[in-house]
Amino acid sequence: MYKINKIFLAMGLFLPMFAYSGEAQVKWHSFDKYSDVRPGNKLPKEQYYQDVAAHFEKHFNKLAEELPKDYILNVEVTELDLAGNVHLGTVNEFRVLKSIYFPRIDFNYFVSDKAGNIISEANDVKLKDMRFMDRIKMGRDEAYYYDKRLITDWFEDDLQPTLNLSE
Repeated sequence: MYKINKIFLAMGLFLPMFAYSGEAQVKWHSFDKYSDVRPGNKLPKEQYYQDVAAHFEKHFNKLAEELPKDYILNVEVTELDLAGNVHLGTVNEFRVLKSIYFPRIDFNYFVSDKAGNIISEANDVKLKDMRFMDRIKMGRDEAYYYDKRLITDWFEDDLQPTLNLSE
């Protein structure tokens, strides 16, 4: 019993060192100006735009939780082209996923600490995944899966290494 208490005490002391809880703030431009954020017949245009924004903001916040406490990821989305393409001109307009309609997102970002110091920043980040359908898909039913995976890959492969979180 004494040994178990020691283990729990040690866990209680060291686990908070690994706890992350950053946050994200996302700024959007006019959805009408983005290349491909068309709703089809699914929802009214404004409601669809709110749905897209909510999903992406939630995803950026989920990623930002991996940042150290009091870090803020600020993102300004300058261009968005969702995976797939809405086929217009028919009674039922819907988004069709084909490899030629790859996801693309352009944005500016900076990561700051609670004092407002810029830790990492870049303007005109351009992400695209022209082979998005060639990779194994986990979470098949998740909305905007391919677009979110593109952002996750950038976060893990490009942003996190610039933050020197191992120190």
